[in-house]
Amino acid sequence: MPAADFTTIAELRQSLIRKALRYAIFAADTTADAVTSPFDTAGVLQALPTGYLPVGYTTTDGVTFSGDLSTSDVESGQSASPTRSDVETDTQTAQWVPQETNTAAVALYENLPLSGTGALPDLGSAAWTWSRPKTPPTRYRRLLFVAEDLNKTTGNPLYIVRHFPSALRSGREDEQWTRTSEISRGVTYQAYVDDEAGTDSITWIDGPGWRDFAAGEEDEG
Repeated sequence: MPAADFTTIAELRQSLIRKALRYAIFAADTTADAVTSPFDTAGVLQALPTGYLPVGYTTTDGVTFSGDLSTSDVESGQSASPTRSDVETDTQTAQWVPQETNTAAVALYENLPLSGTGALPDLGSAAWTWSRPKTPPTRYRRLLFVAEDLNKTTGNPLYIVRHFPSALRSGREDEQWTRTSEISRGVTYQAYVDDEAGTDSITWIDGPGWRDFAAGEEDEG
């Protein structure tokens, strides 16, 4: 085999290190359309379908996407390691802590509808009130997460968009009232397979800054 140059084969590219310089979370009831394409053919971010509400500010911990993977192993007398392994479960969750007391943050925490009967009225239009039901409903949501970064060389934006077309609240943090910190309502939502989408999670990466890579406008350092 020919000799190799380490720098060449390592392909270390600073331009591909991504950060969520800005991010936003949106939620909708399952009566809203699922997101099928957040970008147009030119890679421009598009408006969301009707019914998606912004969660607003969150704590600096941002959004944490976690996974739970379990496998079933077959062990054999002639091998110290499993001779076969199959995936049993592979689930994904998203966790965040909203800081705003707005419609989406409260509805996701309290398991209220985001629209229609039982939904909270618009801010400032009427007093808010809700009661815990005797039997909590199983209420699925559509969730959309959008992160914005910049191309280091061109300065153009690029986006990472993740969609849970069907998600269910699987946990919530304590709601604490103190004079030294904001009232926050941390939640965890688990993604479930949506029949129409055929998946529990869809991720896109696009935008002008992403397409700059194809045009060769990037930093190779």
